[in-house]
Amino acid sequence: MDTTAIANALSGMDIFFREKESMAEHTTFKIGGPADFICEPDSVSRLKDLLSFCRKNSVPYFVLGNGSNLLVSDNGIEGIVISLKRFENVTLENAFEIRCDAGVRLSHLCSVALQNELSGLEFAWGIPGSVGGAIYMNAGAYNSEISTVLKECTYIDESGNTVQADVSGLDFGYRKSIFSDSEKVIINAVFRLTHENRDIIQSRMDDLLRRRKEKQPLEYPSAGSTFKRPTGHFAGALIEKSGLKGTSVGGAEVSEKHAGFIINKGSATCRDVLSLISKVKEEVFLKESVVLEPEVKTVGRL
Repeated sequence: MDTTAIANALSGMDIFFREKESMAEHTTFKIGGPADFICEPDSVSRLKDLLSFCRKNSVPYFVLGNGSNLLVSDNGIEGIVISLKRFENVTLENAFEIRCDAGVRLSHLCSVALQNELSGLEFAWGIPGSVGGAIYMNAGAYNSEISTVLKECTYIDESGNTVQADVSGLDFGYRKSIFSDSEKVIINAVFRLTHENRDIIQSRMDDLLRRRKEKQPLEYPSAGSTFKRPTGHFAGALIEKSGLKGTSVGGAEVSEKHAGFIINKGSATCRDVLSLISKVKEEVFLKESVVLEPEVKTVGRL
């Protein structure tokens, strides 16, 4: 379908959309060319209609959370980017459980848990992602992962059906889940937490955020940790040991503060980042005999 036909169809579905908008405005890396369309459905029924339209008409689509852990091509994204930013409800299921839409930022979920004296999400404080994105990749930090506090998840499957699944059926592993590289779209989730004194929770959150600020280059745009943790190693330590701190390609640089992060010094392109990733992988393998696997997901017209 041509862009005019797609625009007419979107208008007919009463879905808010914009055309040719830079993806640099929608990613924490601040990198990326324009998406043909960015759509923001505001209900499950409209989301289902949009997915059905894309699938029936072979229109490429990509589901976007908060744009963290994402590197978008300089040539942009073909088809439709589906933003879930309007999926933003958070409610208490009971004294120990929170139901949360996929588009809610982890920081907001953590704040709600704190306000209700519920513990278990402190590790996620400071992770710049959405709930859906965190579940998709089983985000984690400080020896905890989102799957450890998740009770169940509701999603739209490849056939357009709404499915509710217990955490045990979501095939979680290190930075992966049943959703990884699939067409399943997360709608919402329920987190099971434990009661704790608010001051104790706040103290843990403050401590973890302080540690993040001390060790991570939060002052620069990035996609978070660039590489997955190799078995028996830490990616940042291997990169530093290989003498790569401060190495740059164009506007992309291996952070001087934490070698596990590639940062955007202000003018980095996707091509810069990919070239630097390739260089880092090559050097680390040459010097340490370890194959690094990117954690950052690359999308778009490459």
